[in-house]
Amino acid sequence: MPVEIRLLAWSCLLGLVHIVAASASGLQQRGGPGWASGNREGPTPQVTGAASRLEKASKNFFETFPIFAALVLACVATGRHNTAVVLGAYLYFFARLAYLPLYGFGVPKVRSLVWFVSIIGILFVLWGLFIKLLPYTP
Repeated sequence: MPVEIRLLAWSCLLGLVHIVAASASGLQQRGGPGWASGNREGPTPQVTGAASRLEKASKNFFETFPIFAALVLACVATGRHNTAVVLGAYLYFFARLAYLPLYGFGVPKVRSLVWFVSIIGILFVLWGLFIKLLPYTP
């Protein structure tokens, strides 16, 4: 299995962690398990603090993840297994892994820098898709 597919799978797991972190952190502020298992008619109660930040981090993850996933799958489908693609996949995954706790704990400037690194990772994968480079060999 190509390393970029493994990193895509780990990124899928990270997406699930985002969902669980965002929903679990705001559960008590919204009314607990009774609210969560109810029909949720009416407006959703707003959350504050870490719960709000984790929801925003989750939304941010799901803004970039489809682009990353599509590019990785395009690289695999076209046989573009090169250093740029692998480096980009690593940058994206580890930056997104660091982003969740940074956002959750409210670390401002570093969080933005880490987000930028994940975007650089996506751009590396895109570059590796279109530019013929030497194949990646571990």
